[in-house]
Amino acid sequence: MGMLDDRVALVTGASRGLGRAICATLAREGADVAFNYSRSDDDARITQAAIEAEGRRAWAFKTSVLDKDGLRALTRTIEAEAGHLDILVNNAGVGQVVPLALMEEEDWDRMMSINVKGAFLTTQAVMRGMVRRRHGRILNISSLAGVKMMEAPVHYSTAKAALAGFTQALAKEIGRYGITVNCLAPGLLEDGVSVNLPEKRLAEYLRNCALGRQGTFQECAEVVAFLVSDRNSYMNGATIVLDGAV
Repeated sequence: MGMLDDRVALVTGASRGLGRAICATLAREGADVAFNYSRSDDDARITQAAIEAEGRRAWAFKTSVLDKDGLRALTRTIEAEAGHLDILVNNAGVGQVVPLALMEEEDWDRMMSINVKGAFLTTQAVMRGMVRRRHGRILNISSLAGVKMMEAPVHYSTAKAALAGFTQALAKEIGRYGITVNCLAPGLLEDGVSVNLPEKRLAEYLRNCALGRQGTFQECAEVVAFLVSDRNSYMNGATIVLDGAV
């Protein structure tokens, strides 16, 4: 028996990387999994195959988290075919290493749109069904840069910090409907934004990390699976830091 038997999940931005690991792990724990992506069909097929390899149903939608109508349509499709949608993992995000002095207005807007507005639009599309069923699990993927003072791009840190505030306010608003909203803030993982860091900054991070290494996608995905399960039934509005003690 898995932690997520008979559950249906939607993971945003999951054609590769952490999103793919989350999809496969949720499927391993018994959930049918839908995900959206915006670019590579080949990457999406690999994620879909990883879900189906666990014996679970998979849905792949080439829809941006900024496409309000598309998000509502994919939600309706999942609910029509599966009967319910229990779990939302707002994983879609973007990073960019640029100092504030050289940052363009378009850089700031793109960071806020994908990381924050995308979570808002997806949550709004999914939440109505959860409210009707009076049950749901929403998890927002933030970053250590959003909860701790550290050297990181200002617009990235701001966007990730906004997700923590979004989590707290939404948890208060919809907890009465049996829906929990939490936030996970990973430190540097094996891929993702860490590949764009200068060697000096990566070395400094590793010196300050008690475990002396970066985390893995799989380690993060294991925590995600627990956080969205019914075993985690009383945590609400919390931001969990997963960083090896930096």
